[in-house]
Amino acid sequence: MNRLGDAVVYLNDPFNWTRSGGILDLLAEHLRISVLAVLAAMVVALPVGALLGHTGRGGGFTVALSNVSRAVPTLALLTVFAVTPIGFGPTATTIALGVFAVPPILTNTYVGFRGVDRDVVEAARGMGLSGRQVATRVELPLAAPLLMTGVRTAAVQVVATATLAALVAGGGLGSIITLGFRQQDYGAVVAGAILVAALAVLTELLLVTASWALTPGEKRLPFLRARRRTPVPEPTSSGVPL
Repeated sequence: MNRLGDAVVYLNDPFNWTRSGGILDLLAEHLRISVLAVLAAMVVALPVGALLGHTGRGGGFTVALSNVSRAVPTLALLTVFAVTPIGFGPTATTIALGVFAVPPILTNTYVGFRGVDRDVVEAARGMGLSGRQVATRVELPLAAPLLMTGVRTAAVQVVATATLAALVAGGGLGSIITLGFRQQDYGAVVAGAILVAALAVLTELLLVTASWALTPGEKRLPFLRARRRTPVPEPTSSGVPL
């Protein structure tokens, strides 16, 4: 309980937020590393997953690549980069996290495209749409929910794992945790963990909203939908509802 109280004191100190190398600077570094890693993974995984899902080929390759990528620990990649020209720093962390983010995006994109009703695809082709038009105008909108699920999963994992950047001089919120351990300031360690967890939850909420907005169909909030399903009694001539 004392460590949690120390964490609250740490987070309530404006100096810890605004000083050079403080929480705001580390948050900006954390977000930059995470966003670049997810964008790089999307550039690689989305076209490959869409192409394989559209053609119906390479299912085994997709599964094998995803399994192999997941089996490689991010920390192991960072260690390998240390003996290459990449070295330590934000670049190494971004590349390692990008590799880490590829499997969920690739798998969900492939499954989303393969899950589109084949009758819908054949109907689109019967209307004269080319293969590219079928992929972009028919399959992509229908696969969007699963595709966004993959992006959301990858983004949350990357935000949480980006704390490893502090181990290779990459900055980010993980620096608060590592520095707290070095100085035996466990209140700072808890504060850093709270910040990372809060950022991951916020990332999840933002991407859930984006997925909801990009999903085709009428947009209704769940609680409004539930209210509309409730039947309203009609009054009779006497004013008493049936």
